[in-house]
Amino acid sequence: MEKEFLVHLLFQVKPDKLDDFEALWAALKPEMAAQPGCTNVTCFKRFHTFDGVEWGQPPRELTKIVKCVKYHALWQFDTIENCGRAQGWLMENHYKALAKLLIAPFDISSGYEVQ
Repeated sequence: MEKEFLVHLLFQVKPDKLDDFEALWAALKPEMAAQPGCTNVTCFKRFHTFDGVEWGQPPRELTKIVKCVKYHALWQFDTIENCGRAQGWLMENHYKALAKLLIAPFDISSGYEVQ
């Protein structure tokens, strides 16, 4: 079985744009999943932390927004080439709409899965 190629996207969303981001993500996710070679796409909102929690205990809920809310997305592909095409599609078609909701351009990390 070949290793999948993964992309991690970190979105730092402006506190007053959370509903807008989540609405955009709801529309964007099926389009991302439909890209050739995509095997999975998921996103989560960071609202818990392990900071200050003893090992073995559940994470604690964050109680305030300091400057942004972080959303993490994982986009998985069968090949690096399909990933590249999909990334180009995302930037061409949705970068401007996403950028308006963020405090900084989103961070992109990528690589092959470790088995």
